[in-house]
Amino acid sequence: METVRLQFRQYTNDDFPFFASLWADPDVVQFIGKGVTRSAEEARKSFDGWLLPGYRDGRGLYLILHKETQQPIGHAGVVQQAVDGKKEYEIGYWIAKEFWGNGYATEAASFYKQYATKELQLKRLICLIQQQNKKSLNVALKLGMTYEKDTTFNTIPVNVYAWKADN
Repeated sequence: METVRLQFRQYTNDDFPFFASLWADPDVVQFIGKGVTRSAEEARKSFDGWLLPGYRDGRGLYLILHKETQQPIGHAGVVQQAVDGKKEYEIGYWIAKEFWGNGYATEAASFYKQYATKELQLKRLICLIQQQNKKSLNVALKLGMTYEKDTTFNTIPVNVYAWKADN
């Protein structure tokens, strides 16, 4: 799986240091959950207990590699969420801070929008965005998503942006 500049693959145990580095950066996790960094031990629990087992039916968060350098720069993918008691499919994306401002989040999210509709046959996709997260809002808008509602997700107030297939 790839775009012009990016490659996507499942995380492996060898990628844990990069995953932990994302969780350790307060700027990267500012709008993830409660916005709190995680220790390496806490990141390991998430990595082993949620991320690695989360690859089901083409869903999950996939490591993003810069195609030219093969350097990990973030992760993205389609994950199932329960929002207001309803099963939803979210396009998620995190980019390491040193790679912000290069359009990688939009490129990765656009890839996963197409992947979700063509390969996974999904007719509806969402992004859960905390109100202050203007960068993620811009990515969702570029994907053609529109504001749907305010809600609470895991005790955090979020805006739901959604895209629905025409047919």
